Amino acid sequence: MLHVAAPEFYREVERRLRECDLLVVEGIDGDSAVGDALMATYKVIPANDESGLVEDDIPYGDLGVPIVTPDVTAGEFDQGFGELPLKTRLLTWAAIPVVTVGQFFAGRRAMLNLEVNDLLTAAEELRGEDLDAFMDLLLGRRDDQVLAALAAIVRDRAEESIDVAVVYGAAHVPGILRGLYKLGYRVVSADWVMAVPAE
Repeated sequence: MLHVAAPEFYREVERRLRECDLLVVEGIDGDSAVGDALMATYKVIPANDESGLVEDDIPYGDLGVPIVTPDVTAGEFDQGFGELPLKTRLLTWAAIPVVTVGQFFAGRRAMLNLEVNDLLTAAEELRGEDLDAFMDLLLGRRDDQVLAALAAIVRDRAEESIDVAVVYGAAHVPGILRGLYKLGYRVVSADWVMAVPAE
């Protein structure tokens, strides 16, 4: 899932979600200054009218499908950010305006080159401890929450034939896939929806 995409993408995802029996949906619970600042780096993309993209506007609560939201709270997220090394926090605050401006002008183009894999890239394998701690806050801890929820669904509803949609940002997919592999699941087919059509 992308947080910013073509409007047609969200309409198709919404249609598919209505056909599911349960939704597991991303979303930090509460207001977080840090979280809001980080989200601004991609929320600015639709402000550039030339992008043709919009922010995720799916009304998850109005789809008529039960929802589980196992994400961290804003307090947990902010506390985790406060525990990062000072250098990491300062670099984050310094990078946010630069990335935001860059996304305004080049966000659509960058999204066309977006790639997500369930294996670590060379750059991910070489990143330092400070970046590892930051990525654990953004992804790792939150992936742990969704995987715990998925494990509970498997435990409690394994005898039912249900379709469960996991609606988390693309960066969460590798961690979620690795967790599902540990639960015994394997990818046997895929059906893609074009999120950002080529210009």
